Amino acid sequence: MSAISQVGRRNSLLKELRGNTHSFDVVVIGGGITGAGIAREAAGSGLTTLLVEQKDFAWGTSSRSSKMVHGGLRYLGSGQYRLTRDAVTERQRLMAEAPGLIDPLRFIMPHFQQQFPGPRLFQILLRVYDWIARSPSRHVLTPSETMQWVPGLNTKNLAGASGFTDAVTDDARLVQRVIAEARKDSAQCLNYVKAVNVLRTNGDVSGIELQAEETTETFTVNTPLIINATGVWADRLQQPVDGQKPMAIRPLRGSHLVVPWQKLPVSCSVSLFHPDDKRPVFAFPWAGTTVLGTTDLDHTHNLDNEPRIADEELDYLLRISHSLFPSAAVSRTDVLSTWAGVRPVVTGEPSASGPKAPSKESREHELRDDHGLISIAGGKLTTFRLIAREALARGLGSEERLRPGTDPVFHQTAQPLRPEHISHQNWQRLVGFYGSDLSAVLQAGATELVNDEMASLAVPGELLWAEVIWACKQEDVKHLDDLMLRRTRLGLIAPKGGKALLPSLKQHCQSALGWDDERWHSEEIRYLALWHQAYSLPDRPEH
Repeated sequence: MSAISQVGRRNSLLKELRGNTHSFDVVVIGGGITGAGIAREAAGSGLTTLLVEQKDFAWGTSSRSSKMVHGGLRYLGSGQYRLTRDAVTERQRLMAEAPGLIDPLRFIMPHFQQQFPGPRLFQILLRVYDWIARSPSRHVLTPSETMQWVPGLNTKNLAGASGFTDAVTDDARLVQRVIAEARKDSAQCLNYVKAVNVLRTNGDVSGIELQAEETTETFTVNTPLIINATGVWADRLQQPVDGQKPMAIRPLRGSHLVVPWQKLPVSCSVSLFHPDDKRPVFAFPWAGTTVLGTTDLDHTHNLDNEPRIADEELDYLLRISHSLFPSAAVSRTDVLSTWAGVRPVVTGEPSASGPKAPSKESREHELRDDHGLISIAGGKLTTFRLIAREALARGLGSEERLRPGTDPVFHQTAQPLRPEHISHQNWQRLVGFYGSDLSAVLQAGATELVNDEMASLAVPGELLWAEVIWACKQEDVKHLDDLMLRRTRLGLIAPKGGKALLPSLKQHCQSALGWDDERWHSEEIRYLALWHQAYSLPDRPEH
């Protein structure tokens, strides 16, 4: 398919929606993992479905998470059994359905003398965790065995470690894959289309007013059901229901550091409770790099702006790095990039002693029904399917119109033969990332590695040029940051946001995107400014 087809499909759909008032069974607002999951379940159930996202798909929290598809061991420790049970069950399901996209990752929790939690308590938690998963993975490591798993770990007062298995993903790619599955069942999905106003007739939802980024004109579509899956923006479309206030959203920021794997080489996720606040912080391998995260604090800035790491968060994460890996001596100058995500946590009324500590807030999701407007906030990446089905059942009145809950999220199809020059490991990733689209992806461009052409620029990972071209042609790229930060992760894993890659990317991608030189230049300026603003190191405050 040509590059024009992507632009053409969008323009054709927008023209059709503007020209005549269309009706949908459900309109989903929000293109993160929750919204994508709702569109997938709705379209798979035969409901006519429209999904709109005011920015890019996965622009918000769903491209800025800690990449973990996990049951939430710490939630189990705080008594949130149901949340842990649901998450562990979904983790097992997703790993079975999409290996290469959701993969097992070994976690090592070192135990130090006189530090909480001790190995005995932690093993009790892990025993329950394994029982829920029906998949035993826990084991106890001696200090010498721990050093074999985690070379370079701090040995002072090391008493051993506990090991267990969870899972890791590329969250933005997971969103893309779920949206692709929804589209296969005829869902219409549009990024850069904003929900302006909910329309009502006699108090009940009857439609929604929308506006595309490229125009000031608005248009309306009819629907009896709107599902508001906009995360930290979920309270903006709500009205008081039966005297109740809208959900109280407490935006909590979690920030991460990306460093070269060679600087901090870990083959598993290594966790330790931070000495400052006793929160679990991780160092884990991802996309050919090592990631340190995460923080957990109130985000008080404008939610419409890109969130960014604060200087105190940088220091917080560097301290845990020095505590875990003193010999690595990771510093500011080693950081390739940063990212910060804002969690849409639903909070209750503050107590007399003040609000809870951020890490003590529940990660359970909450739904609010306002006569056809279902608003969702909270929840976890791992449980997106369960949240989607609950929201749809609430809006439809029952689960009777939904497909069986045992149906897979991802269509299972035969895969092409692996080309000999693509490694087995990379092939599994490609199968997981693209599913039934993989044959078309491989035909979109050269199947050489991006880092082969750019070896001197130290680009990690196994990204193919064919993937980059496919994204430009078929994955709704409207701005360069869509390509650099979400369709690929070049802006996070390459030095300085991949600035040195841009001439080569222009050569490969300009015609696929249909951009002239002026448009490409303006997109470069936009992207580099955005990267510096939100994905680089924070500026040191002047004294």
